[in-house]
Amino acid sequence: MSDLIRQYDVVALTEDLPEEHLLRGNVGTVIEIYAPDAFEVEFSESGTGITYAMCVLRADQLMVLRYSPNADAKD
Repeated sequence: MSDLIRQYDVVALTEDLPEEHLLRGNVGTVIEIYAPDAFEVEFSESGTGITYAMCVLRADQLMVLRYSPNADAKD
């Protein structure tokens, strides 16, 4: 299984970020990759699409969300 985070991946926060008004579990989209461990993530409301936060985060602060089974997954 690949742990790579790619541009346009949908991700969830793995920790609270009170200074950004974000909570563990908030969902965002990777919009830019600045370095192997620096990702700009946009957080927007699902109903309106209005952005409520954008920040640069590390890989250990993110979990890539998957919406379909991975063909490489092992039982």
